[in-house]
Amino acid sequence: MTTRARQPQVHVGIGGWSFDGWRGGAFYPSGLRAADELAYAGQHLSGLEINATYYTTPAPATWARWASQVPASFVFSVKAHRMATLRRELAAGAQAVAHFLDSGVTDLGAHLGPIVWQLRPTYAFDAADVELFFATLPDAVNGQRLRHVLEPRHASFACADYLALARAYGVATVATDSPDYPNIFDPTADFVYARLMRSEERYATGYSRPALKRWAERVHTWQAGQLPEDLPLIDADGTRSLGQAPRDVFVQFISGAKARNPAAAQALIGLLGAD
Repeated sequence: MTTRARQPQVHVGIGGWSFDGWRGGAFYPSGLRAADELAYAGQHLSGLEINATYYTTPAPATWARWASQVPASFVFSVKAHRMATLRRELAAGAQAVAHFLDSGVTDLGAHLGPIVWQLRPTYAFDAADVELFFATLPDAVNGQRLRHVLEPRHASFACADYLALARAYGVATVATDSPDYPNIFDPTADFVYARLMRSEERYATGYSRPALKRWAERVHTWQAGQLPEDLPLIDADGTRSLGQAPRDVFVQFISGAKARNPAAAQALIGLLGAD
């Protein structure tokens, strides 16, 4: 009997689900209870990034409740608690890493996607310290596989030495479309995680239609295991060494004109489905 290979998935969403600017018909229908917003988001998006976990660690039952409110195919990305990364030395956060991962995050079950470890903007690349941090990130917790993503916010990470280190540990690097942070588009793992941060109020869909079409093309290219020709690479030879195996792709519309981000995500989902 031949086992069919799993098809790479694309999940498109937003940062969080509770925001006043999305209420009153902007995204959520007027009169929708706050308690029903996650379920609504689950019906109209294919994923989202939980940002509240950066500031507070939920009770174990909360993770399971969130999982129960979304469709089977919906995937949460989780922003790890800041106590693990807002440090002068990342290696000193090992206990905070373990505490967060043991908090019940795996109770999301099949809905658990990548875990995002965001660094402070002033943290410059230190190969020895970053490697010690990567070594604290487990491949699995409670028998569930984990996928890790690093979001560096200092320009010094845009170098071949960092990319080689991330590839060695299988840690993805956020592909950040941002006017403020380094835009690193070299994949470093077997999946791609993009945070798109340039939505604008003047566009009903946050990004212009041509810009969204370009992102849809890039997502399809990543999903096929290839590299978008219009995105610059820092270490082309090293990046191509990952090969061309199909990849899962996660896209989150974050920051920018935040009120427009749900419309941007829905527009991108529509474009991906139309291709």
